[in-house]
Amino acid sequence: MASVVYWSQSGNTQAMAEAVAKGAGVSATYVGDASVDQLKSEKAFALGCPAMGAEVLEEGEMEPFVADLEGSVSGKTIALFGSYGWGDGEWMRDWVERLQNAGATIVNGEGLICQDAPDDSVLEECEALGKAIAAI
Repeated sequence: MASVVYWSQSGNTQAMAEAVAKGAGVSATYVGDASVDQLKSEKAFALGCPAMGAEVLEEGEMEPFVADLEGSVSGKTIALFGSYGWGDGEWMRDWVERLQNAGATIVNGEGLICQDAPDDSVLEECEALGKAIAAI
């Protein structure tokens, strides 16, 4: 089973998380309700977070969760996703590089991002992302 853990403020990343979870055949879990230990026992999972501030992860819940998890991602396959309202996706490139440097394989080699609310084609990509992690 592949977990889908996310943080969302406006609901855009939550919509993406629900589509990823649908593809994976699981329920999406809000980061505040998620367990780092649970993810440590999985071969593959998905993490979602929108761009915040100066293109960074949300600092109250998601950043500490990722920091706790980071030392345990070597050998794991992770799907990353999130929405943004401005910028060019720098937060996602940084997140991908950070987890790759920690030894993880990122699905498709990059995170799945969309500007503002995800449209039908983005939601289809999210479902495909979920299917990819479920197949591992």
